[in-house]
Amino acid sequence: MSRGASFARVAVVYVIAIAAGFVWLVWGPDTGYLWLDGLIADLIATLVIFAASRIHRNSSFYDAYWSVLPPLLAFYWWVDAGAGVDELRWWLMMAVMLAWSVRLTVNWIYSFPGLHHEDWRYPLLRERAGRFGFGADLCAIHVFPTLQVFAGLIPVYVVATRAGEPFGALDVVAFVVGVGAVSIETIADLQMHRFVATKSPGQIMDSGLWSWSRHPNYFGEFGVWLSFGLFGFAAYPGAWWVFAGAAVMLALLLGASIPMMEQRSLQRRPEYGDVVARVPRFVPRPPKKIHA
Repeated sequence: MSRGASFARVAVVYVIAIAAGFVWLVWGPDTGYLWLDGLIADLIATLVIFAASRIHRNSSFYDAYWSVLPPLLAFYWWVDAGAGVDELRWWLMMAVMLAWSVRLTVNWIYSFPGLHHEDWRYPLLRERAGRFGFGADLCAIHVFPTLQVFAGLIPVYVVATRAGEPFGALDVVAFVVGVGAVSIETIADLQMHRFVATKSPGQIMDSGLWSWSRHPNYFGEFGVWLSFGLFGFAAYPGAWWVFAGAAVMLALLLGASIPMMEQRSLQRRPEYGDVVARVPRFVPRPPKKIHA
């Protein structure tokens, strides 16, 4: 299947998935909880995408869903709640979210070669699961990431539905953190794309932001979800649970995503060990000087 046909196929599935979730929101039974209605719609859409993944034998159908859904769900909550929330806080938070969503989706579009390609992690997860490969595909690759992103959207729900707290200094901090995080991700993406296009065989990326962190894109990703938590805390002071989503994101990055990436890099390019010795793993800071 060509790249263009692959994009068209994914787009059609996403339209059907989002429409299925919307049908639930409009005509499905009301749970009495706006957040729960959103979660059920989110899971319905995820199951539609999962079905497409199984039909096409390619779980990368799910990849763009991570960045496409959050703005749609956020706007649904905001419109439906009609809570008279602080407009400035809301729009600053949404500016961060939309910038993050566009960046991540565009990066996926740029990097996606077509449906003949599947993210290398997905077959590995299914293979490790053995006879439970179907369950791993459904839960680990589709449902769990949906729940993870939904947890990250808890503070977004708070901002969209809770009125009363005036705009303050913490909102400014949240916005600065969010803009900085998206900027780090964007610069890291551009530097990596340039490197991939010009690298020599066996060359390893260790310049620019990648000389200060082995995973600056993941650091920026965590910063975005931390920004949402700060906005949520500004809207609901004292509610530390609004940072639960950011904590889950951090745990996934440090406990799963980064270890898998690093193990693969070391297996394919043993010289990557030199980068591991010099360059910080996650939080950007000056690299170590290795003395001969």
